[in-house]
Amino acid sequence: MARPYSLVHLTDQALLHGFAALLAQECTRTAEILAHIAEVDSRRLYLPAGYPSMFAFCVQEQHLSEDAAYKRIQAARAARKFPAIFDAVAEGRLHLSAACMLAPYLTPENADGLLKAATYKTKAEIEALLAARFPRSETLALAQAIPPERPPGDEQLAPGQVAERVEAQADPPAAPQVEQLAPRPKVAPVAPERFLLQLTIGRSTHDKLRYAQALLSHQAPSGDVAEVLDRALDALIAKLEKTKFAATDKPRASRRRSSVSNRHIPAAVKRAVWERDGGQCTFVGPAGHRCAARKFLEFDHGEEVARGGEATVENIRLRCRGHNQFEAECTFGVDFMRHKRHEAQRARAEARAKALRKVGEARERAAAAARQPDEGGTGDGSPVCSIPVIEWSGPR
Repeated sequence: MARPYSLVHLTDQALLHGFAALLAQECTRTAEILAHIAEVDSRRLYLPAGYPSMFAFCVQEQHLSEDAAYKRIQAARAARKFPAIFDAVAEGRLHLSAACMLAPYLTPENADGLLKAATYKTKAEIEALLAARFPRSETLALAQAIPPERPPGDEQLAPGQVAERVEAQADPPAAPQVEQLAPRPKVAPVAPERFLLQLTIGRSTHDKLRYAQALLSHQAPSGDVAEVLDRALDALIAKLEKTKFAATDKPRASRRRSSVSNRHIPAAVKRAVWERDGGQCTFVGPAGHRCAARKFLEFDHGEEVARGGEATVENIRLRCRGHNQFEAECTFGVDFMRHKRHEAQRARAEARAKALRKVGEARERAAAAARQPDEGGTGDGSPVCSIPVIEWSGPR
């Protein structure tokens, strides 16, 4: 009995003809897959299925490798903006790597010319093409698809923040964005319970590491970096847990304060909910799949605040931002939530503009004071008072 994948019986001509035909079919199928990914991504159909992102859906539900998912999602998002990519991939004029390399540079003005110039080119040739057309003094990190930890909102939460909102989340992008990723540190298993960590650190981090080794010289005389890192992570985790859900060894009884907003969630409730839910999104899809997201989590009211929901352990649950927004849209409607998000965006923009005006006014006053003659001064050129310049780092 012949083996199904043994081709030893084929003539040379038949083998080459079949090879070319299969490659052409693969190109067509790849373009069709990209079109499906683009549409599933646009409709965010991964959310009701219980996944926090398109990447997680492709890897965990469709069983693509991480690299395959990254490439296909990025190429699909680029092709959604520039549909000519679909035809170029289907006809074999552009491979997936080429589509990903070109994606960060494509604009409505240059897309046709750039895609034509990249036709049938290798990765090395496309790198040379991009270097010639877009010269840079520093290395540009290649764009990657949005990683699973990125929330679908238009801005990330501040470090250590767990949101308590549900009705007025930040507006998700009109089209899924492509994220610029720096080279990721390598963490690979080398033996049971042992992992190799490779990364590049800056001078400041290097100096902090050496200082930490010096401070720990009595407890860890060898200065072993792994031990220093382990102790540092213990300290960081304890601090972040306290920030995120008020973790403490000596919890105090919560006190009801009449002045607190009805959206306020007491620290004791946060601690209990975080422990109960295991620090993981609790959304479960129709097939029984629970969202595995552990990042960008938010405390969500099961019964909405607008409908009388209270901040109790029974009514609060953990949701990732994507599923928090998804359920809010299911409850209040897409149009209502879009209006709320637009209002929040406008308010943030107005706050930023107001803060910038204050900075400009303060600088103008400082400059004017510096230009004034030494009237009312001390006589030695030193002013009676000084006007500080306010440096603004954004609304808090």
